[in-house]
Amino acid sequence: MGFLVGLLFGLVAGLAIVVLFVRSENSRSNLRTKLATTVAAFARMTVEDSRKILPAEFYPSWVVFSQRQKLTWLNQHLTKIWPYVNEAASDLIKASVEPVLEQYRPVILSSLKFSKFTLGTVAPQFTGVSIVEDGADSVIMELEMQWDANSNIVLAIKTYLGVSLPVQVKDIGFTGVFRLIFKPLVNEFPCFGAVCYSLRKKKKLDFTLKVIGGDISTIPGLADAIESTIRDAIEDSIMWPVRKIIPILPGDYSDLELKPVGMLEVKLIQARDLTNKDIIGKSDPYANNDLNPIWNEHYEFIIEDATTQHLVVRIYDDEGVQASEFIGCAQVLLSELEPGKVKDVWLNLVKDLEIQRDSKYRGQVHLELLYCPFGMQNSFTNPFSSDFSMTSLERVLKNGANGTDDIENEKAVTHKKREIIIRGVLSVTVISAEDLPIVDLMGKADPYVVLTMKKSELKNKTRVVNDSLNPVWNQTFDFVVEDGLHDMLILEVWDHDTFGKDYMGRCILTLTRVILEGKYKDCLPLEGAKSGKLNINLKWMPQPIFRDS
Repeated sequence: MGFLVGLLFGLVAGLAIVVLFVRSENSRSNLRTKLATTVAAFARMTVEDSRKILPAEFYPSWVVFSQRQKLTWLNQHLTKIWPYVNEAASDLIKASVEPVLEQYRPVILSSLKFSKFTLGTVAPQFTGVSIVEDGADSVIMELEMQWDANSNIVLAIKTYLGVSLPVQVKDIGFTGVFRLIFKPLVNEFPCFGAVCYSLRKKKKLDFTLKVIGGDISTIPGLADAIESTIRDAIEDSIMWPVRKIIPILPGDYSDLELKPVGMLEVKLIQARDLTNKDIIGKSDPYANNDLNPIWNEHYEFIIEDATTQHLVVRIYDDEGVQASEFIGCAQVLLSELEPGKVKDVWLNLVKDLEIQRDSKYRGQVHLELLYCPFGMQNSFTNPFSSDFSMTSLERVLKNGANGTDDIENEKAVTHKKREIIIRGVLSVTVISAEDLPIVDLMGKADPYVVLTMKKSELKNKTRVVNDSLNPVWNQTFDFVVEDGLHDMLILEVWDHDTFGKDYMGRCILTLTRVILEGKYKDCLPLEGAKSGKLNINLKWMPQPIFRDS
């Protein structure tokens, strides 16, 4: 009996061991398969995939993702042929650059020419190349170049006082990206009709000026004037979207020339939390002694290439007679704007646009942007009419108000001009507020809202709601607005006290959106407060009028 029990127990134990072994092997096999699949997936992963998995702020500063391929072979060949390139290109560059320098010659100089010009013995180095996808009719190549030159460049300068100075341009350091466009593609060798070249991005341009046998500082302002001339000449003659066209095959290549493609409307609304640059008092960012200035100023820019151009905003602290001090800058890519749609953005200010990991907070700037392409007839009325001298936004609103969809030629106006004033009634309903900040020592609040039209200074206010951080008002106020495009609505939330009042936060709105949409409802965060939102409803009843100018 004991033998049978032992035999049965042994069989059961053996089968259990076999089953566990098989399951263990299957599990290990599955893990190896999953691991191999994961490794294969990582092998196929691109740079964009890695950016999606791990955001840029988690990478160390020395990790840089580049979409450009290395060009070691090109640099080796360029180094070999550079002496011949230097001899052949020096005279050509001198002849083509001298007229540009003369065009930008400072008023204090009577003559600005080259007396010597050689590129030197150090060849530039191409650090990367990339191909830009842009349709089937062209090939666009971008070459990143770095050049620490030992050029021998001497400018022969003459002033109106009769003083002649030989000024040497030395220690040239340049880093930038050149764009080459091969267009149109044809069936005849070399398979493209012309080449366009341009400086797509200027990352660095450093040089020093020295008077041979003298000191350039003996003539005050001369060094700054020459340096500004050189930089302006480069900016305006070769910086993208300006391009130079070299015909390869006979033909008409006027379509490759620089042409305006649209208009960018920019409304600089306000800034907040700006860095205080003054030891005493506050900064003056071209407003009066304010770290949260309100401008509400409108600007208009002609756009030549919406796919690559960008808007840069730089904010300075006005120091009076001294040089203005830089506070911060921000940029917006035009490719991020939807044509015909107003975009309202808050941008964080940074010290340098090239430094992507700038974590210091320098404040924010508030912009309202509208990109209007020329000839956009399908979904958006062309705002550029030859009948009126108005901004693009004003033309859009005029067409909408009058119900006209006329598509006019966007050439310059030559006859009498008229301006439009968007006049109407703005109806503001203050519905409620949520999660208002506690500003009272008792932990309670008696909030009310003050409504102000900035330009006309018309004011209204809601009733006081006692003991509530989530008040409900449902009150409507009407304002007669004489110039809707250039006015603003300011809503300030206050805590009513027996012996005064405490500020809780504010919301600032332009009237662009309500004029374009007619009415809308929104929940706005309070500025200058740790928490809080304001629920409002806006309605616009237009009454456009015109005036001759």
